[in-house]
Amino acid sequence: IFSIVVFGSIVNECYVNKDSQHPELLCIFNENESACSYGIAVGVIAFFGCIFFFVLDLHFQQISSVKDRKRAVLLDLGFSGFLAFLWFVAFCFLANQWQRTTLTRGFAQGADAARAAIAFSFFSIIVWVVLALRALQRYRLGTDMSLFATEQFGTEPGASYPGYPGGSGVESTETYQSPPFSETLEANPKGYQVPAY
Repeated sequence: IFSIVVFGSIVNECYVNKDSQHPELLCIFNENESACSYGIAVGVIAFFGCIFFFVLDLHFQQISSVKDRKRAVLLDLGFSGFLAFLWFVAFCFLANQWQRTTLTRGFAQGADAARAAIAFSFFSIIVWVVLALRALQRYRLGTDMSLFATEQFGTEPGASYPGYPGGSGVESTETYQSPPFSETLEANPKGYQVPAY
């Protein structure tokens, strides 16, 4: 949502006529086209990145490969950190150019949109840092393989299966249990008649 506010406000209201004598549209940020272009570019990249990672989060449980899950979390971590950096640069760049802007009558009409773009660039830094920390936490949780592993067993040919954990947490001394229904393995159990053919 913050990225929509940033690139939407820049596109809609930050290109204005300086005055009535200059008909061409100028970027309100110190007449620097790079400032407007950078804010729009970062906002669009963040918007589509959010959509991609939202869909990836929805389908994360269906990813069966441990390596693919690890790659997805690392991609999320890298992208979140990269976007936090881009938003920091956007905030500094837009704030610096806005500070140098001399407000004419034409530029005054887009001043609120410029301030909104700067403010939401700052808020976006916080959001993307939080998302990067969430992805880092998710990665650290995955190092014990509980997040990534769907298989609990070793891949070696002679690997044994781990035991089922007991309910009380205390291991019994009995290591063998008879298979179920083995108590009635008589030749002719009571109440059963062998059919004569």
